[in-house]
Amino acid sequence: MRTEDSTLRPLRPAQRRRWAAALAVIVAVVLGAATAPVAAAAPGPNTGFALPFSGAPGFEYLAPPKLTDRAQLNQPLGQKAADRIAAGMGLSPKDALSEKQYRQLLSGGGIGGSRDAAKIIDACLIILTNTKGRPMFGDSVVGSYGLYVNKQGMLQSPANASAPTRQVNALIAPGGYVGNWLRANGATHTLLALYRSAYTIEIPFGFVSQQMSGAAQLVTNTKGDVTSTVGMSMAPPLWLVNFALLYIVKPSLAAAMPAYWAPIPQPVAAAIKASPTGQVPWSKYRSYFE
Repeated sequence: MRTEDSTLRPLRPAQRRRWAAALAVIVAVVLGAATAPVAAAAPGPNTGFALPFSGAPGFEYLAPPKLTDRAQLNQPLGQKAADRIAAGMGLSPKDALSEKQYRQLLSGGGIGGSRDAAKIIDACLIILTNTKGRPMFGDSVVGSYGLYVNKQGMLQSPANASAPTRQVNALIAPGGYVGNWLRANGATHTLLALYRSAYTIEIPFGFVSQQMSGAAQLVTNTKGDVTSTVGMSMAPPLWLVNFALLYIVKPSLAAAMPAYWAPIPQPVAAAIKASPTGQVPWSKYRSYFE
């Protein structure tokens, strides 16, 4: 088997038990929520991602494919593609916040608003749209790899425990800040649309994927004889969950998300996996992305 990063190893007994428990959680949650979403599912394709990292088979086709040409690297979706994906998930532009609500959410305004929460949400929007024309620290554009560079100059997965995109989980949880803010500020219809969409089905897959992936928060993809690694944010369930959240906030933000995923260069993936924090200096590994 040809590899673009590391060789797959057999699961140890403890790992197999965790997988079994994880899959049991997914089955229970998805079956319990299956009647809620209104999105139409389609047969799952062979994308190379394994459960739980592939997400719900019926919606995997909506997630970004692996790039086939370097010109596709870090290219944003565009609005037409974003609207098509949203429709496939059961969402439409009318489900999104109004311009006033959008500005209030990002400023910490409105009823029950919080500037601290708003800062985390705003940071998430920037990280998840790190595509061409939207560089981050050190002019870095690495969204297709499922990575980003933080303010300290460290390259990491957006699912890293230190990332706003991981910390926001507490804000978007049922009964959390975002849901309460939407209800209090005339956006209950937006919240209901989100919960009725494929977002509800993908959430447990994303949660279990994060819980299983340690500090690195990277995902293995194996298709044919090629094994490669990508950051967690480009795995189907996490990407679709984030897409739905960005779309209801502002559809044009979802349109700026990466349209394709790209394998992380092997030395970089190995270094991130070896790091106890799941972070490596951008200055040391930048050349692999140029």
